[in-house]
Amino acid sequence: MIARLAFLLGALRALLRRPAPAAGDGSALTASEAEDPRRRRVPHDPRAEVAVAALLVAGGLLALAFAVLVVAHPQTQLLGATLAAGLACIGAALALASRRVVVQDIEVEERRPVPETVDAELTDELGSGGEGLSRRRLLAGAAGVAGCGLAGALALPLTALGPRLGDAPDHSPWRRGRRLADPQGRPLRAADIGVGSMWNALPAADPGALEDLTAPVVVVRVDPTTLDLPPERRDWAPDGILAFSQICTHAACAVTLFRYPVDEDTSKPPGLVCPCHYSTFDVRRGAVPVFGPAARPLPQLPLAVDADGFLVAAGPLSGSVGPSFLGVRPR
Repeated sequence: MIARLAFLLGALRALLRRPAPAAGDGSALTASEAEDPRRRRVPHDPRAEVAVAALLVAGGLLALAFAVLVVAHPQTQLLGATLAAGLACIGAALALASRRVVVQDIEVEERRPVPETVDAELTDELGSGGEGLSRRRLLAGAAGVAGCGLAGALALPLTALGPRLGDAPDHSPWRRGRRLADPQGRPLRAADIGVGSMWNALPAADPGALEDLTAPVVVVRVDPTTLDLPPERRDWAPDGILAFSQICTHAACAVTLFRYPVDEDTSKPPGLVCPCHYSTFDVRRGAVPVFGPAARPLPQLPLAVDADGFLVAAGPLSGSVGPSFLGVRPR
């Protein structure tokens, strides 16, 4: 692919640098043109037409490749390079066509009255202005390929604007009495959650939890005397243990970092941090966002400790899971 692009660019550079055709190749100056140096005629170039067609086809195919990659392999650097190469080919084709394919006539209109015969000749000449496009079908087909490629490159990225989840963010597997388990399926004991630690948790005995957007939660523990939860949530954090959805409310990345400073006088309060865009959530106040682009708190999972000392859900999540889509259920 790179070798072909280099060949096309080299051919384009050679065509642009080629000197104007000499007299006797169809562009010889007429007597009137010889008298007035301001008049000149740039004829069409058949080789340039082929180069324009090749560049248009290459640009269209690269644009189509971009559209396919959006669906099959959406790797950012590869998408950017493919689309940039396609647009560069199409732009080079337009530039070359404007200089070498379209016939250019520079005329000087005299102020003195012009005989009617001259007007008739000028009318005939304007009527035959498109005769220089000797391979119109070729160029039209190549332009069609480029147009289809650009249309696909513009249309398919619209599918990445966001999935149609409907009410899926509100349907969570968390119910009252359901135990919390680590990713290996082992139930979590409250006594094992140390102050300042963070655990990943899923609903116990749920084989489909790994693929459920609303299932993963993060469990943290802070000093219970420092909690500043709303009155209706004060019993959601037994012994300072809290659980929140692991899906960031900004762009659905996984919240995987927990900041717990040794000395808050020289640092900041405990907070969950999303590594994608550094949205930070204050766990003591119910995971409200305090930094970054996230505008909505992480949904909180109310917790309780059962008779065997295991952590269980005391109810469903407090709000919709995931980014702040239009119409999410308020927390």
